[in-house]
Amino acid sequence: MSLRIYGGRLLKTMPGQETRPTAARVREAVFNIWQGTISDCRWLDLCAGSGAMSAEALCRGAARVVAIERSPRASAILQENLTKVATEEQNWTILRGDVLKRLEKLPPEQFDRIYFDPPYDSDLYLPVLEAIAHHQLLAPTGEMAVEHSTKSPPITTYSAQDTLEICREKAYGSTAVTFYRPITV
Repeated sequence: MSLRIYGGRLLKTMPGQETRPTAARVREAVFNIWQGTISDCRWLDLCAGSGAMSAEALCRGAARVVAIERSPRASAILQENLTKVATEEQNWTILRGDVLKRLEKLPPEQFDRIYFDPPYDSDLYLPVLEAIAHHQLLAPTGEMAVEHSTKSPPITTYSAQDTLEICREKAYGSTAVTFYRPITV
């Protein structure tokens, strides 16, 4: 199976329901919202799947991409996809394993854009938001987009509530994306 991203490039995807690639309509909307901020950015992709969002960020000029994916099969496809689209000047890394454990072990670094797309029925939303805030992974002028079902409300309260705030919410059919940014004091 394959899907088409920015520039008409084809990416490999996994067959079946193990991963759910971000729909083209949602990908396009997110990149339109972040238009002008992707070139030379540092991008973190959580629950990356086959890497459509990471690959698209690279195609749009991201300088660095870190993608975290648990599935060995998806990670292999992710590796193939990023190898296909990245230029020699771009730096990318795939970290395989549990997203929370991998966030705990990331070297000190901040990201300009973070995309988080876990299985919609997972219990990862709150712990990942808390880890992002606790480890200060989002740059002061950065934004994080969290994909979720329109049936589940965005996380608005958590233990680190004084560090991140919702700056916009968008719905695309049954998919919603909630955007967070650091609270500036």
